[in-house]
Parts: sequence; structure tokens; C-alpha cells
Amino acid sequence: MTPELHTERIDFVPYRPEDEDHFVALLRDEEVCRWMGQDRVPEEDIRTLFRAILTEVYPKRMFDVWGLWCDGAYVGHAEIKKTGNVDGHELVTALVPGHWGRGLGTEVVRGLLRHAADNLGLKEAYGMVGAENAASLAMCRRLGFRHVRDVVGDDGTVTRMVVISTTEPV
Repeated sequence: MTPELHTERIDFVPYRPEDEDHFVALLRDEEVCRWMGQDRVPEEDIRTLFRAILTEVYPKRMFDVWGLWCDGAYVGHAEIKKTGNVDGHELVTALVPGHWGRGLGTEVVRGLLRHAADNLGLKEAYGMVGAENAASLAMCRRLGFRHVRDVVGDDGTVTRMVVISTTEPV
């Protein structure tokens, strides 16, 4: 089962049914979609995805996925999973825009890396960051991520693939 994790300010809590509206609002936010390099998906599709987390992902232990909470407020989403994007495990994070610029992204990634190393036995982890997302790319550099390659989408958008060793302190 996806464990609860805790950092200094953030509680990583497996999603509960009552978290659905938070999840939908985050993944329907235009700014979040822009920086995640995806189009806005219809609300019903996001709701179907959320329900799949509860009925498929958690019961089948497919990967770890959490809602992120700070002082009782929903501040974002995080996951660690194998994807077709990389040959290994990818860290996926998204924060509610009202919580950007407070260092929470750095804290989330550090928490994910600690879990990846300590609980999943991973030696490295990848990230996919939009080439125009200067703030997230700067955070990745500060944490020690290395650029692997650029991935160009069918629409011409560029995403930077980055990797970090989980055995080095961040």
C-alpha cells in the first residue's frame, strides 16, 4: 500500500474519495497544465482517472501516488512510477499555483527521493520538465538533477528529461 510520508511541512497522504474535487481542480488548472506540458483534459476524464487511482492503482499496488497537504490544505499531487517516458521510475509532481514559490516543490522532490531510495530501493529517478519551466528546471539543478536529453513532442514542445542518483543526499 502507498505509505503516508511526512517532510517538515508536507504530509503525503494516499488519496481518499473526499479528495476528488481537489485533484480535479489541480489537473484542470490552466497554469498547471501549461507547465506540465499537457492540454486541459475534460473534467469527467479527470474524475475517471481519480477513481482509477482508488479502484485500480492502490488495490493492485501499481505505483505510489499521493495528495500533498500543508497545514491541512491541499497543495498538490505527487507520484513515483514506471512510465514510457524513461527507462526507470519517474517522479511526477504538481503544486496548486497559490503555493508556488514557497520551496514546497523542493521539499516534495526531496521527500520523493528519500522514499525512492529508502523504501523502493531505487538507485536513480527521472523527471520530465517543460523546457520553458525555468523555475522547475532551476530547482532540479539545485537538487543535483542532470540533463539527459530533450524530448520534442508532436506539437514541437520541448521537455527536458533529467535524472538524479537517489544515493546522494539532496
